[in-house]
Amino acid sequence: MRRPLGVVILSQYFHPEVGATQTRARELARAFTRAGHRVTVIGEFPNHPHGVIPASYRGKLYEWDALDGFRVLRVRVAASPVKSFRTRLAFYASYAFMAALAGCKRLGRVDLVLATSPPLPVAAAGLALADLRRAPFVMDVRDLWPDAAVALGELSRPWMIRAAARLERRLYRRALLVTAVTRGFVEAIAAKGIDRAKLHWAPNGTLPELFAPERGDAGLRARLGLEGRFLVTFAGLFGIAQGMDFLLDLAASYRDDPGIAFLFLGDGPLRARMAARASEERLDNVVLHPQVPPEEAAPFLNASDLLLVPLRDDPVFATFVPSKLFDFLACRPPVLLAVPGEAEAILRESGGGVAARPEDLASFRSTIEAVRADPAAAARMGEAGRRFAVSRFARPRIMDELVDAVEARLAAR
Repeated sequence: MRRPLGVVILSQYFHPEVGATQTRARELARAFTRAGHRVTVIGEFPNHPHGVIPASYRGKLYEWDALDGFRVLRVRVAASPVKSFRTRLAFYASYAFMAALAGCKRLGRVDLVLATSPPLPVAAAGLALADLRRAPFVMDVRDLWPDAAVALGELSRPWMIRAAARLERRLYRRALLVTAVTRGFVEAIAAKGIDRAKLHWAPNGTLPELFAPERGDAGLRARLGLEGRFLVTFAGLFGIAQGMDFLLDLAASYRDDPGIAFLFLGDGPLRARMAARASEERLDNVVLHPQVPPEEAAPFLNASDLLLVPLRDDPVFATFVPSKLFDFLACRPPVLLAVPGEAEAILRESGGGVAARPEDLASFRSTIEAVRADPAAAARMGEAGRRFAVSRFARPRIMDELVDAVEARLAAR
């Protein structure tokens, strides 16, 4: 029988915050707990995406919590509602410092440290903690950083880009195992000279029971004022990478078509700007709905006719697979994807939707009209996507395989 390990997972963003990072970190913790290990997650005081820490945490440096059979140690961070280079730097650095400090004194036995990145300082803190506790280090890569930060304009100073790239390579070299959410990321990391034997593909996947087509709400469309209209839905982070301005351009192009509407479900740094533009341009075909927890999202998704998975038109995103793709495939409607490369290959293999060119209005419109004109074909795509997501990308199985890969590397040391 294997010896239970003291596992520490560093994830700056964590439940009850909502997002792909938070979901993946929670599922990682659950998987290690299922395997019989003693798990502690170090997360921040909840503040994402607004940058405001609730009053109940103020005046504290850390707080213990419990979730799903594991411990959570939340630490204070320099959160700010203003998203500038300086405030982001303070935000990331404060978590890295507090996580490493708290981890040195309050965790008991530590046999393994796993850090999920980006932001890259989280992984740096994980390596520092692993060194201090003389424990192996595992790095979970959700985005290629600093590449993605440069593409989004979040990192532009040449010396900082060089420093981040050096740190990235050092973290890869020092890690016992590097896990990555896409095959493209695995290839990109291997191209930096990292041994393939220490690379493991672990896509985000989905929770089939959470996004089942049966999880609907017959009265939802009526409450939203969207009865009798072809409903196109985007759900997730209203951020730079998602190309939210373009999506409003798309909605505006349909302003004179009463048979179609656009639902934006979520939150993020661009929400206020989107709301202001929708109001100024009198986009009556746009509904902006507040973010809901993942367990409450399925009725909105299943009430839709088409689900959008877009990213901006930038070559760096060709290696990305948005986590929402798997959740959306598990739902009733077909998916409209605008992410070339690996994500599009997955969509085509699934048969669960259609592809458009990123930020190309004509491509989006022709694709939407094709789905709108053939409800029977749309239903078949939705059913195919569900079968594919359940059979190939069930998240618990993926996370259990990741734990197996970590244990195998530990045993081979």
